[in-house]
Amino acid sequence: MLKLLGTRLLQMILIMGIISLILFAIFDSEKFKKQIAVNELGGFAVSALSDQDYQVWLEKKGLNVPFYQRYLNWAGGVARGDFGKSFEKNEPVGSLLAARLLHTGLLAFWVFALMIPLSLTFGIIAGMKEGSAQDRLTSFVAVVTTSLPEIATAIILTVVFALGLHWLPPNAAMVNGWEWQALVLPVLTLVLYDFGYVARMTRASMAEVMHSQYIRTAVLKGLPYRRVILRHALRNALIAPFTIIVLQLNWLLSGVVVVEVFFQYAGFGKLLLDAALYGDIYVIQAATLVAVFVAVLSQIISDVGYTFLNPRIRFA
Repeated sequence: MLKLLGTRLLQMILIMGIISLILFAIFDSEKFKKQIAVNELGGFAVSALSDQDYQVWLEKKGLNVPFYQRYLNWAGGVARGDFGKSFEKNEPVGSLLAARLLHTGLLAFWVFALMIPLSLTFGIIAGMKEGSAQDRLTSFVAVVTTSLPEIATAIILTVVFALGLHWLPPNAAMVNGWEWQALVLPVLTLVLYDFGYVARMTRASMAEVMHSQYIRTAVLKGLPYRRVILRHALRNALIAPFTIIVLQLNWLLSGVVVVEVFFQYAGFGKLLLDAALYGDIYVIQAATLVAVFVAVLSQIISDVGYTFLNPRIRFA
């Protein structure tokens, strides 16, 4: 276990180093550096920036040194949590990013807290009784929810619960601080979209396990059905859904742009979109690094989880 974890951590450091080098090389081009200079100097267009002002700015920022020195200086600042200053928000990128990650983390917590138990429970029940009414109903609901795009689900829920019944606010702007009512619609949108995908994978995995030889042998030996399910079938059936659930970390971090923008929720996805539209380069750099870090971290969590679900990997 420790050897596996150490290997994965070294791989994560190597991947982060390569990605950071590529990312820095992209934004270290003259085009982006001039755009940053214009934003910091208060100009209105890159063409309006004189060469003399640009050279003075490069000297002041220490950007006229060789490439490797610029990269090491930048990487050292990132390691200390110094990502620069947002041009649009006029505040340090580190504090801005931390606040938005906290908001998206809260959203992700409730999505996982609702989606995982529901999807696993219905998927396992459907897989245990393949072809039954429960199986057909679960499969139908799963197909419907995954077929609807997130924006369509968000619109339907808003029209019904916010504009029609007036039970919930139509957006999640949190204008009066943290309001649980404002979280209901974005959380419900993400849960409905993700429920069907995980439930279908769980159902398929459970159905495959239930038809395996060792399950039939356990049943024929007279073992209690409850014990067969909990001790023998469930662990193997959860391997595929576990992979899907871990991958949702990446999706919830950077793939919720549509939901966060629609409901005006101040999260990571909305921050990334606003930065891209405004040309806030430092925010884009920091957000990209965070997204890559979460993607690599999710793979480590997946590998460690496999060792508990599959003893063959643990003792290999």
